[in-house]
Amino acid sequence: MEKVKIGIIKEGKIPVDKRVPLTPKKCVEAMQAFPDAKVVVQPSDVRCFTDEEYAELGIDLQQDLSDCDVLMGVKEVPVDQLIPNKTYFFFSHTIKKQPHNAKLLRCVLDKNITLIDYELLTNAQGQRVVAFGRYAGIVGAYNGILTYGKKWKLFNLKPAYLCHEMEDMQEEYFKVKLPPIKIAVTGGGRVAGGAMEVLDKMGIKKVSVFDYLYKQFKEPVYAQLHSGDYNNRPDVEVWDSPDFYAHPELYQSTFRKFTKVTDLLMACAYWDPRAPKLFSEEDTRQPDFKIDTIADITCDVDGSIPTTKRATTITEPAYDYNPETGKLEPPYNRKDNITIMAVDNLPCELPRNASRDFGRHLIDNVFPQFFNNDAGGMLEKATIAKEGELTERYKYLQEYAETTAV
Repeated sequence: MEKVKIGIIKEGKIPVDKRVPLTPKKCVEAMQAFPDAKVVVQPSDVRCFTDEEYAELGIDLQQDLSDCDVLMGVKEVPVDQLIPNKTYFFFSHTIKKQPHNAKLLRCVLDKNITLIDYELLTNAQGQRVVAFGRYAGIVGAYNGILTYGKKWKLFNLKPAYLCHEMEDMQEEYFKVKLPPIKIAVTGGGRVAGGAMEVLDKMGIKKVSVFDYLYKQFKEPVYAQLHSGDYNNRPDVEVWDSPDFYAHPELYQSTFRKFTKVTDLLMACAYWDPRAPKLFSEEDTRQPDFKIDTIADITCDVDGSIPTTKRATTITEPAYDYNPETGKLEPPYNRKDNITIMAVDNLPCELPRNASRDFGRHLIDNVFPQFFNNDAGGMLEKATIAKEGELTERYKYLQEYAETTAV
């Protein structure tokens, strides 16, 4: 039997993304675990792992990938780089009809391509099996603490993107000396888990929601807040998570009680546009609104955090929101402002670690399906287009794909 040839493509999207689906060691591991696989790598000068690191482990470097069966990247592939009649894996950002990617989907169909989207790969419980969420949480929490330290001139941390690996970033933790502030972490998924990893390693104590609300502490503390802690349904007394996820529009926010005791908010919860926002801009003008720093790790512009008016960049991660005017200002200028960190591509700050984690998920969860005829149907459910046609599940994208990009 001929081997399935898998090509790791050079990322072509601008701004560049340094991450990679398979690190050099993971390429070797994939070929050992799946003898029917042959992995080659397109040379790249932007990748966080150098061409030499791949070559040293005997991975073939190959500029022309037209003889590959499967092509794997991370971000959207520029349309002029798509090779016809291939199977592609990448984050396509098309399922919500994102306007800037209509042309990409049109091109996938025109070039007879099979497109499998990482975001849609889920297990039997509907949970995503490959994601960068944990690293979004890790970098986001670190950036949140860095921002707080800078705002109050307490300490200066080296930005994560200037650290070679996460171990270098962790060397900075010892500089963190916080007053007895309260930090709220929203969410219960991978992102919140990553954020809490950082707070735990910094020695910040986790407390119960009740203690967080009603007790005073002599040290910095944090609490993890789930949806039921800050939402309720006026006509129902008992919290019911499935009902909240099915009908978020019937709920109202009760987050106001947390705004009175929280100094630093780390927003890590997935937000449904039908759900209530955590607080209003009007709330920020109240004398008892205490939050002065927000790490919007989920970074939904005009989403759950109404003060997140725009995303920020890795090199300029923060801005100030002036509650009095509702306008954005340069960061760290006025103590009365709320300082917002809203970087929308956080895992890119620790690309080597994030790529290792991602490759682990691919080898453990996706490759077994691929080389076992998709026994659980995971790949089929994540296939947006097959041989140039939208699959049944994604037929709703037909009109979107036919809109000519402006």
